[in-house]
Formats: sequence, structure tokens, C-alpha cells
Amino acid sequence: MDIKTILSPSRTLCGIEGVSKKRALEILANTIAEDVPAIDADDLFRRLVARERLGSTGIGHGIAIPHCRVSHCDRTIGALITLKEPINFDAIDSEPVDVLFAMLVPENAHGEHLQTLASLASLLNEADFRTRLREADGNEALYQAATNEVAAT
Repeated sequence: MDIKTILSPSRTLCGIEGVSKKRALEILANTIAEDVPAIDADDLFRRLVARERLGSTGIGHGIAIPHCRVSHCDRTIGALITLKEPINFDAIDSEPVDVLFAMLVPENAHGEHLQTLASLASLLNEADFRTRLREADGNEALYQAATNEVAAT
């Protein structure tokens, strides 16, 4: 999986301070909407919250992959944020989350959604990859950590 196909530097934020689960989802929604004008931030936020109500997207090891389907979207879109302090995310291992990678897919993308989600989860389950993300000290460094590691695997 080539993260560069779904992530951009403008949708990569490092060291966000003072957030809760809802605020983190709001930051992700706003970050994506600012970069992709066809997507409405409020609608996206509601969709991400609704998906979390079905079950936490916290996959363990301090990682969450909030995701949903959206209209006005013709390709998979990602956003990556790291938090200064981990937050409760009701993850499957009960550990707090400090790395969130949001993924949006077109309303009608069924197989692609599951494949991309599985590839992303597999990548984020690699300890070395998580460490590189957490060691990034700025937005550009975080984007490079996310995209360079993928190219090497």
C-alpha cells in the first residue's frame, strides 16, 4: 500500500494538544474538509461519530483508524494526526490512543474500502512504523515518516 495515494502533507498534523475523542474526530473532519472542498466538515464529523458508535476504531497499540463512507468523494482519502497526550478511545486493548489515521472511501467502494483498511491496519500494527510516527517532531516530518516507511516495505 502506498500511503502517498491517500495522504497529503496538508492532511498530516503532528503533536495536537488537549483533545478528547470527539475533538480528535472533529480535527480530522476539519482537516480533510479544508483540503477537499467537496467534503463538508460537519457532515463528515457526524459520519465519523456515527461510525464510532457502532464500535471503537481503536485497533490497539495506541492507534485508531476512524473511517466512513462519504458521498462527494471519488477516491480514498486519508488524514493522519498524532496527539501530544494519549486519549481514551475505547480501543480493543483499552490503551489510550495517540495516533489517528482517518480514512474516507466513496459511498460505493466496497471491496476497496476493506482492502485499504486491512492494509492500513497491518501497517499500523508494525512496531517500527508506529515508533517512526511517534518520533516525528512536526507536520512535514510526520508525513515523511508515514510515506517513506511505506515505500521501504
